[in-house]
Amino acid sequence: MTNEPLLRLEDVGRDFDVSRPWLNRVLEHAPRQLLQAVDSVSFDVRKGETLALVGESGCGKSTLARLIVGLYAPSRGRIEFDGVDISDPATGAQTTQIRRRMQMIFQDPYASLNPRWRVRDIVAEPILVLGLLKNKDQIDGRVAELLTQVGLTPDDGQKYPHEFSGGQRQRISIARALSGSPEFLVCDEPTSALDVSVQAQILNLMSDLQAQLGLTYLFISHNLAVVSHVADRIGVMYLGRLVELANAKDLFANPRHPYTRMLLDAVPDLEMSGRQRTPVAGEVPNPLSPPPGCTFHPRCPHANERCRAEKPPLVWRGETASACHAVEENRI
Repeated sequence: MTNEPLLRLEDVGRDFDVSRPWLNRVLEHAPRQLLQAVDSVSFDVRKGETLALVGESGCGKSTLARLIVGLYAPSRGRIEFDGVDISDPATGAQTTQIRRRMQMIFQDPYASLNPRWRVRDIVAEPILVLGLLKNKDQIDGRVAELLTQVGLTPDDGQKYPHEFSGGQRQRISIARALSGSPEFLVCDEPTSALDVSVQAQILNLMSDLQAQLGLTYLFISHNLAVVSHVADRIGVMYLGRLVELANAKDLFANPRHPYTRMLLDAVPDLEMSGRQRTPVAGEVPNPLSPPPGCTFHPRCPHANERCRAEKPPLVWRGETASACHAVEENRI
């Protein structure tokens, strides 16, 4: 791992128009409704590291992943990959070349593989689309190599996805992602659909591949136990915003933001240490009408009038950043 950033996001946001049809709005005199899925997110991912994003469902993690790989266009902000602004339409040809260096592993291994294609065709598709190899024998050899690399056999290339278990399908997804020879992988909850024992196998495989191939990961998960095994740094998201970013060891040992503390307190204490725990209170607000000020203040035990009125910026203290007035004022 180096200190040189491979990916950098600056104030990235994404809005979705969730308004009712135009005629309904006219008849009912209703305004347009915009859902702010991602709100002013800034961070960087260094070459060779694993940065994990965690948070409750609906906090914008998967939307952010799709913004990075180009499945969505950002409504505002800037996304740079290796110094090139890939969110700017003016860099079209250069952006196309850059995006070949990144791939995505999707959450559901049952939905992300074409059931009508043999595994060899699924894994070979990026090779053909990107024009990496032309000769059929070379492509078949590369597919066999990739299947072996992820713990399957070359003969598995003749089968269809329904003939495999969930863990084996996720291995196929990883082989497909690697077939384009990427440097950067966005992993959108790649183990959430798998049972615990298979999760460990996939995580170990991904760690081995990172060491062998020098990969950089953006790992998205809602499972802190999973994240603790794979992440070098962890970013915590809440209602579309990044509320804390820290080294993994520091975040687990000394969480700063009240939301991070609540997430960690929700993890079962298997060692029965007897430490005081604060259960996660309340519910995530409606993202269509988020509360003013800090969006976490309705659930926060440390909220005051400033929290209810003023949105906190992400403030850096050494290697750790948090967006919390209570932390800034040393009230917690």
